[in-house]
Amino acid sequence: MKADWSRTVLREFDASARRYDALATLQHAMARRLAEECRRTDIISGFWVDLGSGTGQLAEALEAIRPGQTVLRVDGSAAMLRQHPAAAATERFDLSEGLPLWSRPPTLLASSFVLHWLPEPNRQLRLWWDALAPGGVLALSVPIRGSFPQWHAAATAADVPCTALPLPDAQQLLEAIPSSAIHLQRQLRFTQSAADPLHLLRPMAQLGAGATSAPQLSATAWRRLLRAWPEANGRSVRLSWRILVVLLRR
Repeated sequence: MKADWSRTVLREFDASARRYDALATLQHAMARRLAEECRRTDIISGFWVDLGSGTGQLAEALEAIRPGQTVLRVDGSAAMLRQHPAAAATERFDLSEGLPLWSRPPTLLASSFVLHWLPEPNRQLRLWWDALAPGGVLALSVPIRGSFPQWHAAATAADVPCTALPLPDAQQLLEAIPSSAIHLQRQLRFTQSAADPLHLLRPMAQLGAGATSAPQLSATAWRRLLRAWPEANGRSVRLSWRILVVLLRR
């Protein structure tokens, strides 16, 4: 089951690689935000890794804040890695299988909008933290439970399943890590607006984030869902994200 899910997710991102950067505005903003938090933090130079690098937005932002520092870009999608500059350091690896075997421990592991796609995110987070060099930093941004309240409300009102990806709970995630390791912890809320719900949901599928373990809705169920969306009869509708940003020191 785990392997099937991983293949589904990677297939979705393979298919969206060429258009990803044009659509992933929130993901790009969070990559810059996470890199800025790293800039403000004392992080040892050395072996830096971007886990689930996608097209390289976070890696590029990290290399910009530390000139001369190379960031290894790790992703399971070959198509995503092909979007990186030819000179970039890349490694293809399915993170649902754990971490690659490196010859030295990382002084920075950074990951943005990736952990929620992996099975057992609590266990994965602990694995990442354990892999750090002493004094190393794990920098993470991840959508969490509490995201998409409008979507959930519409599904309840329409009496149809909510097909949004189940997201990890922030408290349960952090229970996997000693509290003394938490250097920074923030929960951010972002709200996107559009003329109708489809203009909020369609880009998620187009950038590869449409994979879900929920049953597919019929056309009739989709129409009921869209009609039930909060403010569906107004000038615009909204979709809100709750995002956890943490920096953990080993």
